[in-house]
Amino acid sequence: METIVKKWGNSLGIRIPSIIVKNKTLHDGICVEIIETENGILISPKQKRVLSEMLEQVTEENIHNEIETGAVVGNEIW
Repeated sequence: METIVKKWGNSLGIRIPSIIVKNKTLHDGICVEIIETENGILISPKQKRVLSEMLEQVTEENIHNEIETGAVVGNEIW
């Protein structure tokens, strides 16, 4: 199947034919991942991230310190 690469602003875009979209989990507005491989480009729906999996990636080396933002202003106290 062929499609044409077209200029879209400063980037390039492609249209995904409807025959491919019908059988996949793609739809208008979905976030996708684009991975450059040795043989071409792979486009796939971005997997939803699970909080527990993200927290597993936090280590002593990559955790940041608390950030001081100054005195309380307005209705910020909970």
